[in-house]
Amino acid sequence: MKETLLPYHFPTKYLQLKEGEIAYVKEGKGKKVLIFVHGLSSNSDAWYRNIEELKKDFTCIAIDLPGYGRSFKNADEFTATYFADILNEFAEKLKLKKFTLVGHSMGGQASIKFASKYPEKLDKLILIAPAGIEEFTEFEGNAMNMVMNPKTIMATSDEQIDRNYQMNFFKMLKEAEQMIQDRKNIKKSADFEQHAIAIQKSVKGMLDDKVIDDLTKIKTPTLFLFSKNDMLIPNKYLHPLLTIDELSKTAKESINGSKLVMIDDAGHFLQFEKPTEVNAAIKEFMSCK
Repeated sequence: MKETLLPYHFPTKYLQLKEGEIAYVKEGKGKKVLIFVHGLSSNSDAWYRNIEELKKDFTCIAIDLPGYGRSFKNADEFTATYFADILNEFAEKLKLKKFTLVGHSMGGQASIKFASKYPEKLDKLILIAPAGIEEFTEFEGNAMNMVMNPKTIMATSDEQIDRNYQMNFFKMLKEAEQMIQDRKNIKKSADFEQHAIAIQKSVKGMLDDKVIDDLTKIKTPTLFLFSKNDMLIPNKYLHPLLTIDELSKTAKESINGSKLVMIDDAGHFLQFEKPTEVNAAIKEFMSCK
């Protein structure tokens, strides 16, 4: 995928972990460190509209998780626990003693697991439309796994890719054109099948490696950000009666003392669609003791 992805908005760095090479970006020289963790089918460049502003006050690091972007693709599993362990190894390699995780969607679920498993490493926790709050039955999970299989992923047409991305936004942005083009271009990559397998295993991992019980164990100061017009969570097909207000309330009540910010006129990709509002919420939360 390295050869087909368009250049990221910030220079790409690489770090060798036990299993393979991890790609990441690092901007800013602030004392406080933010590590950004992307969601399903995404990469570190998804955070560039946030890093542009936040690098003025913080050291901003965004990782390409295994299976995604310019990082290695082969792994036996892609669960929240696996990603949490990767994040821990990554942070140790960079000699980071204390930092804040900023996780979106699947990256939010991985960040929840990290906070439960490695609480001593965290300064604060910021969860943006995190996966793992909404629970699914075994039947619902099996249905989702059947749909998200490598062959189906690899056969996705350009037109369907456009529709899929439109579902992530309240109002489509021209700034999203690069990520959409990247998704189309990677169909030509030599490792596209490995990437498709990673997506399938990631979906299974989110369903199997639940974090709902981890939430109550978290003592780290936590900020939840949800958007009022999210079309992806809660799942409109499997849980048509569940509202985003109910889901966000469940999230907030699960972590004692956590804060909740709702963003207007934004879809699931709220940090990209409304960077000014999200960045302001992050700055305010980080300034609190």
